[in-house]
Amino acid sequence: MSFQPLISHRYPNETLIYHGYLGCSPLYPSVAISIRTLATYRQYHQTCPQFSIQAQCKALCHLHNVGLLMCHNLYAYDVYLEILHHVDRRLNEVRKCNTPNWRILNACPCCSYKLDEEAPQVIDRLFSINGNNSLKRWASLTYGLTPRVDPRQARSDYWVDRVTVDKFKDTVRRSEDDWEDQVAKPVEPELTFNCTERWRNAGPEQRKKMFAVFDESGIFVATCWHRFVLLMCDMVRSGELAKYPLALMSQLLSVFGANASCAYDIGCAFSKTLGNSSLGPLAQSLNLRMMVGAFHGHAHNRRCQLDWHPMYIEGTGLTEGEGCEHVFSSSNELAQGTRHTSRFH
Repeated sequence: MSFQPLISHRYPNETLIYHGYLGCSPLYPSVAISIRTLATYRQYHQTCPQFSIQAQCKALCHLHNVGLLMCHNLYAYDVYLEILHHVDRRLNEVRKCNTPNWRILNACPCCSYKLDEEAPQVIDRLFSINGNNSLKRWASLTYGLTPRVDPRQARSDYWVDRVTVDKFKDTVRRSEDDWEDQVAKPVEPELTFNCTERWRNAGPEQRKKMFAVFDESGIFVATCWHRFVLLMCDMVRSGELAKYPLALMSQLLSVFGANASCAYDIGCAFSKTLGNSSLGPLAQSLNLRMMVGAFHGHAHNRRCQLDWHPMYIEGTGLTEGEGCEHVFSSSNELAQGTRHTSRFH
C-alpha cells in the first residue's frame, strides 16, 4: 500500500523505515507513507512540474477514502528529500565530487571537457543570463497574516543567497541600477546603442505597487550554451535590477576564467554597467565578451545588432544565446505550486 493509516497501533519510525515507510511525525506516527510512493512522486514532479505535492496528497486521500492529510504528506516528503541529500553528500565525498564549484565546472560535459591536443577556441565558454517573473511568491502580509517562521535553509549549490546578491547593490550608480524603474524616453532608431528603454513596459509607480505584494518577484538564472542551469538567485520585491546579474557574473568569472562570452537580453547596456562596477577590471582582464541573444536582438536597432548580435561575433558558432528562455519554458509550469509556499519550500 502506498498510504497506510496506523490507527490501532503506533510504531516507531525505525520499524516503519525498515518496512519501507516514512512516518509523518518524529516519534510514534499514526500515519505513514511508503518510500516508493515518495520516490514516484518526485519523478512525476520532475517530468510534470505543475503536478504539485498538494495534488498528490488529494489523490492518495481519494484512493484510500480518508480525510485530507496535506501536512502529513508534506512532512514525509521533506524527510525523504533530506535523506536523499545526505545520501548524495556521502556519494560525492567518496567520488571526490565535493570540491568547491565542482558542479559548475562539470555540469555540462560539452562545455567542460576538452579533447587532447584540441585547438584553442576564440571563446572558451558560452553562457547566458536572464530574469523571469513567473515564479513569484506572495508575502503573507498581503493578506494581513503573520508570516510563519521556517528556520530551515536550502543547501543547494545552485542558489546564490540574498546576502551575497546585496553586496552588489551599491557597486554601480543608482541611475544605472534601476533599469526598469526609470520612465521610458523616446528613442531614435539608428542613433543610439542604449536599448533598455524598449524593455520598460510599465511606469515606476505601477511596478512598485505590483512588487509590494510579493516577497519574491521572480528568479534570475545563468545557463550554459547547452541549457544546463549553472546558478540562480531570487529577485526580491523588485524588478530585474543590476545587482542580480552582477552577483552571478562575479561567481561565473571567478570559476570560468578568461575568454568567456555571456548573452543577455540587454547585454549592450549591461556591458557598460559591468564596466563601471567593482567587477569591471576583472571582466576586462579576463576578456569577457557580452552579446545580445538572437531572440531579443530583434528589439534592438540595427547598429546595436551589428555589434552585439551573436551572428556577427566570431567564435559563437550556431548558438542563439537564449539558454535561459528554454529553462523558463519549463520553470513557468511551477508557478501554480510556488505562489503560496513558504520561503524554504
